[in-house]
Amino acid sequence: MIFNFRAIKIFTFIRFAPLFLVAASPVWADPVLFDNNPVIGIIDGKPILMDDIENAQTHELRVRLYQLQSQVLKEKIIREFTEAHPGAVQSKARTVTQADIIAFYEKTPRAKEMGSLEEMQGQLRAYLERIARAAETENKYQTALADGWARVMLTPPNDFKVVAPVGNAALWFKDGTPESRNVFVLEFSDFQCPFCKRVQPTLDKLRRRYGEDVQFGYRHFPLPFHKEAQSLAEATECARSQGKFWELQSVFYKKSAPDIKTKVLEHAKEAGIANIQEFKACWESQKHRDKVLKDISEGSQLGI
Repeated sequence: MIFNFRAIKIFTFIRFAPLFLVAASPVWADPVLFDNNPVIGIIDGKPILMDDIENAQTHELRVRLYQLQSQVLKEKIIREFTEAHPGAVQSKARTVTQADIIAFYEKTPRAKEMGSLEEMQGQLRAYLERIARAAETENKYQTALADGWARVMLTPPNDFKVVAPVGNAALWFKDGTPESRNVFVLEFSDFQCPFCKRVQPTLDKLRRRYGEDVQFGYRHFPLPFHKEAQSLAEATECARSQGKFWELQSVFYKKSAPDIKTKVLEHAKEAGIANIQEFKACWESQKHRDKVLKDISEGSQLGI
């Protein structure tokens, strides 16, 4: 049996007939360091660590918890340090002047877009004063740490790495395997997702910049509230059968209008698909429905 004493209390018994009084004085032993990967269970004699049950959702929650705990701990350190050492930090929050407001306004295009200097100066003053108070608070915190008055043992969760299966992803470079290049960018995407559409020009730039040094893969993740997204995903798989996956994928993102499904055959021709009748039969029969559903399933398991 292992006993883990975080604090050892020494009790002194003082006898005053007919009373017994107990005076307790806590004496802290060396602190037990915070463990961000503790043993949380045992299976058949084998310890199970926190990281062993990590997935995308739990990692996100642990990161958010760490951020909240860090902020609360920081506030506690500052509060108790200020009470115990009121004269340790002499600096006060810097007074915000009209010149500060004007300078900030002139250097911030976003502020100019929101209104004139006269209209914005109240908000800008409040914003700059918050920054000044935050700087004063940070100064107290850093002083407490530098003087050795406080130590922080809280650590963030370990890095979480997702091992994403390539599966049946469409590959940008058809030669070799995904492992044949040092970098492989795997995209899970939805043809009716505005954010997915927005990232396409960036991916195009990466392909032009890095050439064959980086492999790119595409897997489908149509969201349930995008009514036509799954059908469009199936259409690109039919185009893939004729070697035109990326061509139709590009057209769909460029023409992502609400009525895109009614123009699929038109877009297929634009993408250069030679046998439109074969493409139409493939698409209307939902030949590749299971392939798309598998992408959705594996993407969900990754926490996408």
